[in-house]
Amino acid sequence: MNGVPEPTIVVLTALEVEYAAVRALLAERRVETHRSGTRFEVGRPPGGRGSAVLALTGPGNQAAAILSERAIAAYDPRALLFVGVAGALHDDLEPGDVVVGTKVYGYHGGKDEDSGFRARPQAWEIPYELDQLARHVAREEQWLPDGRRPPVHFRPIAAGEVVLNSRTTPLAEQLRTNYDDAAAIEMESAGVAKAGHLNHGLPVAAIRGISDKADGHKHAADQAGWQPVAAANAAAFAFALAAELP
Repeated sequence: MNGVPEPTIVVLTALEVEYAAVRALLAERRVETHRSGTRFEVGRPPGGRGSAVLALTGPGNQAAAILSERAIAAYDPRALLFVGVAGALHDDLEPGDVVVGTKVYGYHGGKDEDSGFRARPQAWEIPYELDQLARHVAREEQWLPDGRRPPVHFRPIAAGEVVLNSRTTPLAEQLRTNYDDAAAIEMESAGVAKAGHLNHGLPVAAIRGISDKADGHKHAADQAGWQPVAAANAAAFAFALAAELP
């Protein structure tokens, strides 16, 4: 896969609604097929600077890690962005808000014994440069083309292997006890962050739009159309961030 102009970023998504939100912002798209069968779409991001490589990982940290490694090896990107939706873990976040993960917790590690669950998490912080650029973008008013400006939160994200739709289950209690600063929950960013870490510290950022409040009402939020709104907000912020990369 040669001939991709620099600078290149890789944007990964887990769901079709997330993929569609990113794809809608790319111009001059072309499909490139990896020898494994993975189909990447390569296009020009808003502003026309460099290239963006888009792929669908499917749900889960394991799949996200594998596709991240594949994209990194094929395109040698400047940065890797995971863009999608997430459930809110705190009531001060509303559907449509954007969360930039200052830290990603791989929260499923631990030891379960008679005295209770002992967390043994992995965690990856956002690179300082990306954090500073993202905060700059959040202060600007033009990162959404229609003039809307949903709140952007800079807080940790919890990434596991479970769709959480309750505030009262044992998992919800575990998150409150051990990861109280996590603002959102999803299923892919830990795998992506690990892949970046294993590739000479490639800069990785998790950018998530809040689509529900993980409180038992996910179906109603999905029916109300919050997933495409949240995905579109995350995609717009991700490309505004990418445009600031040196």
